Amino acid sequence: MGRTHSLRGQARRPPDWRARPDTFWLYAIRSESRGVIYIGHTNDLAGRLRQHNDPAANRSLYTKRVAGPWVLMHQERFSTRQEAMAREKFLKTGRGRERMREFLRSGASPPEAD
Repeated sequence: MGRTHSLRGQARRPPDWRARPDTFWLYAIRSESRGVIYIGHTNDLAGRLRQHNDPAANRSLYTKRVAGPWVLMHQERFSTRQEAMAREKFLKTGRGRERMREFLRSGASPPEAD
């Protein structure tokens, strides 16, 4: 008999979620109303952006506290979740955030870790 896994305390993904197990995305989105930048990772970039902009979705509390709409500013593709998470971790440091801001302002090449 198959086993059903519960997502206690978490919202289920929408039926149009298009996850790919071999592709993970690091992304940066910006609130058009406030200019705030949010950095995250996912295996369905389009679906995750829809969630950030959907007032009924509760998978990202940070982007619900800051008014949108949220627009995609940057994306990087990785073959593993671990790579995407490591990149996200760097970009959420003080140095990483500053480099991301400079990158988004100038349109230069993506910020690299030291």
